[in-house]
Amino acid sequence: AEAEEVLQTVYLKILEGKAQFRGEASLKTWLFAVIRKTAASEYRRNLLRKLRSAVSSEQVREREPAGGEVDAAFDRSEEQVRFRLALQHLPARQREALHLVFYEDLSLREAAEVMGVSIGSTRQHYERGKKRLREVLERTEVDYGISWRGKENPGAV
Repeated sequence: AEAEEVLQTVYLKILEGKAQFRGEASLKTWLFAVIRKTAASEYRRNLLRKLRSAVSSEQVREREPAGGEVDAAFDRSEEQVRFRLALQHLPARQREALHLVFYEDLSLREAAEVMGVSIGSTRQHYERGKKRLREVLERTEVDYGISWRGKENPGAV
């Protein structure tokens, strides 16, 4: 459903002249670039919506006593928000490689084709992205006592 919405948005951009083919690349390359940029924009928009929803959920949780199931669901959503925020600390190419492999379930070869770079470059972005993401999550754990593994960190300041 989300992919269809992105494609519809791309079609509208093209029809309305917001995305124009200038002949600097092949038509296929240009079209994939428009799709990729539109998908990234939609992804950011959806992430902001989820963050706002998580904040609203937290405010509701503070006002009303919650059962164990609600607490567990909130903890999962809070963990997802922390993970997505940590992703934002990565360079764009590393974030894109991780997104394509983990969220879109593409192989490194397929991700390389989508990104328009070699498989070696994609592998490097992927591996460096995983390392950097781990560092960001562990730093968050130390700084704020919030574990990305679902445990409290007693050594936090």
